[in-house]
Amino acid sequence: MKYKITLKGRTYEVEVQRGEAMLLDEYDAAAPVPAAPAAPAAAAAAPAAAAPVSAGTKVEAPLPGNVLNVKVSVGQAVKAGDVLVIIEAMKMENEVAAPCDGVVKQIVADKGAVVATGDTLLVI
Repeated sequence: MKYKITLKGRTYEVEVQRGEAMLLDEYDAAAPVPAAPAAPAAAAAAPAAAAPVSAGTKVEAPLPGNVLNVKVSVGQAVKAGDVLVIIEAMKMENEVAAPCDGVVKQIVADKGAVVATGDTLLVI
């Protein structure tokens, strides 16, 4: 299986066969191309997607993977140790727990998102 991974501005092409990974290519990631002006309905959705991360306790991804499930919603009260997000990495489900008591202020990574180690998942 071949994967293309972008991490900190570098893109890596990796091939994995029978548990062995081999780097095929490495290069600087291309700068994003500015989008053409969008229709008013699409323009209203764009600021929500690019919203800055709120102030508070940031819950970060402990490992790279795919977000399988976000088990909380904005405004929900959580206690330290509650499962907030489930990340799939290497075909294993990993639970991300709340580091403290509080209320969920913002959800940054939605279900289906691909996250890297240290990416902000949500803010309490």
